[in-house]
Parts: sequence; C-alpha cells; structure tokens
Amino acid sequence: MTNAGNDPDRTDDATASADEGDAEAAHQADRPPTAEEEAAAERAGTEVPETVADAYQEAAETGANVEGEGQL
Repeated sequence: MTNAGNDPDRTDDATASADEGDAEAAHQADRPPTAEEEAAAERAGTEVPETVADAYQEAAETGANVEGEGQL
C-alpha cells in the first residue's frame, strides 16, 4: 500500500506498519494504581449525574436522527 504521489487520502507503508504494530502490542498499565488513586476511584463510585445522562440521551437521539451530509 505505497503512498504513490503522496496522495493525502492513502496511508503510506510506514504508517500502516506502525498501526499494525500498535494493534498487536500488549496494552497494559505502566504501573499499578497508587493508594490515592484507588481511594479516588472508590469515592467516585458508579453514579452518573443526571445532567450527564441527559446530555448522552440528547446526543444519541441527535445522532440517530441526523440527516444530510453527516448521515452515515
């Protein structure tokens, strides 16, 4: 997949190779969480604020009803 003529719509070989390497690499945390990070995660809990839930619902509905150029 050579980028003949530097076509901006085509991925060159170096980029494709780097992407493949990234996709196959092990994805692990660089370190375990600190005690402070664990405590913060516990305090945060799993509750989603109502404003966030409303914004998510609005975006989902907008995406589902999109028309025109942005439509998939």
